[in-house]
Amino acid sequence: MTLAYDPVVTARRIAAGDRRALARAITLVESTRPEHREAALQILAQLSIPENTLRIGITGVPGAGKSTFIEAFGLHLLTLGHRVAVLSIDPTSAISGGSILGDKTRMEFLSRSANAYIRPSPAGRTLGGVARRTRETLNLCEAAGYDVVIVETVGVGQSETAVASMTDLFLLLLVPGGGDDLQGIKRGIVELADLVLVNKADGDLSAAANRAAADYTHAFRLLRPRSRHWRVKVATCSALQGQGIEEAWELACEFRSALDNSGEMRENRSNQARAWLWDEVAETLLSHFRMDPKLAERLTLLEDAVQSGSINPSVAAERLVAEFRST
Repeated sequence: MTLAYDPVVTARRIAAGDRRALARAITLVESTRPEHREAALQILAQLSIPENTLRIGITGVPGAGKSTFIEAFGLHLLTLGHRVAVLSIDPTSAISGGSILGDKTRMEFLSRSANAYIRPSPAGRTLGGVARRTRETLNLCEAAGYDVVIVETVGVGQSETAVASMTDLFLLLLVPGGGDDLQGIKRGIVELADLVLVNKADGDLSAAANRAAADYTHAFRLLRPRSRHWRVKVATCSALQGQGIEEAWELACEFRSALDNSGEMRENRSNQARAWLWDEVAETLLSHFRMDPKLAERLTLLEDAVQSGSINPSVAAERLVAEFRST
């Protein structure tokens, strides 16, 4: 049996920090082949997930400099002795199904470090552009000893809700002078944020960045805080110049201490685990439903009937579910 399919050996190598074993396990997790799925579940069952990690979700409008910021932020964490994993959910190619952007190539210096691990994953057809198996990949990285795991979203949209539901700290990266047309959907995202950073606060944009930070600080006084024990902080930074990166990490540490001391961090993770359970139940049931050979012919007929307008979609769905339950 090869490494990829031996759950005990693979789990041991992941726990020992073997990057090749980690990469193969993530490939199994992301695979849609049934035998790979079974192997991935066996590996996950063998792993011990540490509790002292920090999961950070990062999003921002297009052009906010997310990759530049993550690289500067990650390099700073490495100097402090942390091990950093970056999971970048990339847009998916309609032709090959692979990642279009390939964030590893956009974080050249961070990717060279033995204490950093960058994994671009194609978003696929998952709602909002968050890979379905991101949670499992996150756990694999934690088991491999990466104590800070960063999840970067494709951009601004529905993926933010999904990432916020699987991370401890949600960081929103903005740029000064973006304009209301570019940041018109910011309210819903701002309501998810625990920390807001206005990037590119250098040169001619420095004054605009400070004004934007002041505006957001005022706006948060009018919004209901997401956490009972944390008021959202707003700061400026320049990822390109390396300015404000240390302060950003200090704010992240303040957030962690506030939620750890209050017990809210553990409560949040427990609630996330429960939500993950039901997400998996729904996805697994739907997968079994679609692959049921007894329903295959009936499913095709009802799909055609719905498309032709001869049957209401709700009625067709109820009939399919009833037949599935009777099999």
